[in-house]
Amino acid sequence: MPLYEHVFLSRQDASAQQVEELTAQFKGVIEQLGGKVTKVEQWGVKTLSYRLRKNRKAHFTMLNIDGPAAAINEIERQERLNEEVLRYITVRVEELEEGPSAMMRKVDRDRERDERGGGGFRDRGDRGGGFRDRGDRGDRGDRGDRGDRGGRPPRDEASDESPATEA
Repeated sequence: MPLYEHVFLSRQDASAQQVEELTAQFKGVIEQLGGKVTKVEQWGVKTLSYRLRKNRKAHFTMLNIDGPAAAINEIERQERLNEEVLRYITVRVEELEEGPSAMMRKVDRDRERDERGGGGFRDRGDRGGGFRDRGDRGDRGDRGDRGDRGGRPPRDEASDESPATEA
C-alpha cells in the first residue's frame, strides 16, 4: 500500500484532549478503510506565519499512514467538514521516516539548549562576537561640541530666502 505523511492544524483554543480525540477519530477512519497509522506525533501549539480564520496559533499533528488512497480521501473530506481543523496536507512518500520527525528533533534540540543554559546574543558577555554598546565608538551625542556643523560653514541668512521673495 502507498505511504503518506499527513499533517493537520487544529484551532488554538481546542484543548489537547480535543486534539487527541480528533486524531483518534481520523485514525479510526483509516483503520476502517484498510489502512494503518504507524506513527502519531503531536507537535504542540505553534505560531502561524499568517492568520487562518482569525487564529494566530494552531495545534500541529502529524500522522504516518500506510493505507489506500480511499482512506486519505475520506479523512481529508472529514477535515474539510470539521470546524476544528484549519488546514491539512498529505504527501505521498517512498518510505516512512523511522524515529522522531525533524520537528520533534528540533524540539529536543531546543530543550537541550535551554537545559544547558546556552543561549543567544544575551549570554555572550565580554567574550566578544556579540553586539556591543556604543561606548566602543564614543557617544553619538558629542557631535554638538564642534559647533561649526562638522567643519561646514553655517548658512548665510540671505541664502535661506527663496529668489522669488527677494524681488
